[in-house]
Amino acid sequence: MDATAIARVRRFQRTVTQRIGALDDAFMGRGRPLGQARLLWEIGAEGSELRALRARLELDSGYLSRLLRALEADGLIVVEAGGPDGRVRTARLTPAGAAEREELDRRSDEAAASMLGRLSAGQRERLVTAMSEVERLLVASMVEIGVLDPGHPGARHCLTAYVAELARRFESGFDPARSLPATDDELRPPAGMLLVATMRAEPVGCVALKLHPGSATAELKRMWVAPSARGLGLGRRLLAEAESRAAAHGVRTLRLETNRALTEAIALYRSAGYAEVPAFSDERYAHHWFDKHLPA
Repeated sequence: MDATAIARVRRFQRTVTQRIGALDDAFMGRGRPLGQARLLWEIGAEGSELRALRARLELDSGYLSRLLRALEADGLIVVEAGGPDGRVRTARLTPAGAAEREELDRRSDEAAASMLGRLSAGQRERLVTAMSEVERLLVASMVEIGVLDPGHPGARHCLTAYVAELARRFESGFDPARSLPATDDELRPPAGMLLVATMRAEPVGCVALKLHPGSATAELKRMWVAPSARGLGLGRRLLAEAESRAAAHGVRTLRLETNRALTEAIALYRSAGYAEVPAFSDERYAHHWFDKHLPA
């Protein structure tokens, strides 16, 4: 990793934490640190399950408990047990907590307006545009890709969403029973693998590899990215990860077929070096067939 880039990232972090008041024990002059204030905002008007808060904010369970206890002691939240076994705990704002959240919102708006007010119109536009780009890239950096068993709930979520999207977008709909198979057993090692992308502990994309042990050819299947994660370059990351893992298994030619309705996927494959080739399968939903030769 480039040491200069790392130094610039750290300098940016120091500037941002100082400018937004993260170093102040009394964030926005309300007598509590940023962590507690952010948690009030995340709980929101409808409340939130603790496990969702922990995943969304990527907090250690012990630290989250300490934040919650502090807010409870101030009378700003209550934590309730629910669910069939009483183990689902939900945090909710009290009336005082809702009022405090509203006041924090008001002061945060004023702080943002003050920051922008010290800049010219052109500088404001540059700052807001740069912030949007930084936010997009920071969100992209939160995505993790790993192998999941096809029976895992996160994997099932992705595969179900994949089928639903194809059924909605294909001219004739999509019935997986009429398509070439990619069964669970075919997506488990050593026959294959299913790569799943997660962000804030939620599954947001997948791609499958059908390996053929002893063969230098493999197939890409079940490529999907959640609408909420599109525009982050995740499709390209999934594709690159699948290629890397395929090459590690001795694959030299990676093949895939796709439907003409999936224009974004077709553009991605072509830009990633996949060449259109004659049909190599009898997939009834395919209009285009591609392959790519991987380096030894």
